[in-house]
Amino acid sequence: MFIAPSAWFTGFIPDLPTPFDAADAVDLKAFAALCERQIAVGAPAVLVCETAGEAPTLSPAEQELIIRTAVDAARGRVRVIAGAVSNATSHAIELARRAEAAGADAVMSVVPAYNKPMQEGILAHFRAVAGATGLPVILHDVPSRTLRPLADETLLRLAESRQFAGLRDGSGDITRPMRLAPHLPAGFRFLSSDDATAFAYVANGGDGAISEVANIAPDLCRTIFSQVRQGRLQSARYLHKRLIPLIGCLSRESPAALKYALSVLGPMSAATRLPIVPLEATAQREVVRAFAAIADEELIDGVGA
Repeated sequence: MFIAPSAWFTGFIPDLPTPFDAADAVDLKAFAALCERQIAVGAPAVLVCETAGEAPTLSPAEQELIIRTAVDAARGRVRVIAGAVSNATSHAIELARRAEAAGADAVMSVVPAYNKPMQEGILAHFRAVAGATGLPVILHDVPSRTLRPLADETLLRLAESRQFAGLRDGSGDITRPMRLAPHLPAGFRFLSSDDATAFAYVANGGDGAISEVANIAPDLCRTIFSQVRQGRLQSARYLHKRLIPLIGCLSRESPAALKYALSVLGPMSAATRLPIVPLEATAQREVVRAFAAIADEELIDGVGA
């Protein structure tokens, strides 16, 4: 039975990386293990074929295989959001249709990068993607990558259709949920796209985060979210501050640093696909130091003191 995204598009949702093997092929076995790890800790959903997943380097056939693998692993226990990432509207439509056919629960569509469309073009792009699928569409605004932002006015126009279920917000504006929520449908969800400011975003009315660090410390992220919702802000802030060194490592070289971190924990190889290259030695040591700084409190599963 279909469950409205407002029921599950909340909390810390991991942006899953795409594992590659030594031959540069997608390692579906390792990917299924990443999915199972998140299911085991009670993640509300997983996001595949998006930023951390190196989506621009994946073929449509590879993306479909990845989505099907996530859906098969989930078996209804967790929702699967599939990226439909392209700056060509026709290609984004193809990806959205493939995601629906593969069993995804929602698609995530990003503001087109490089083209620098006007707001009317952004509006038309998202409406065309939504019109090609029966799935809920989650918007992704990330001006640092796309150059053009999703303007508040454009977001409000899109949200007139309940098919647009939420926003992955990479704008860095932590006041956005509080400012816009009164003008949007009650079920519309705001999730931060920035781990560094996720605590502040949720404390200011956000519904969670699409997170890289949740790949590494899912239990801790869930605890932070729960404590914010319970009003225990001092405790949540303390735990979030302990994660900041690791978050800094991940954000500087995404997703190479995330893949290296997960390779240290064991679930996957650190291999990337060009133009992303593996993390260099100095940055690797920084990741290890960030682990060590929080291992004494066992804040990361699988990392000992």
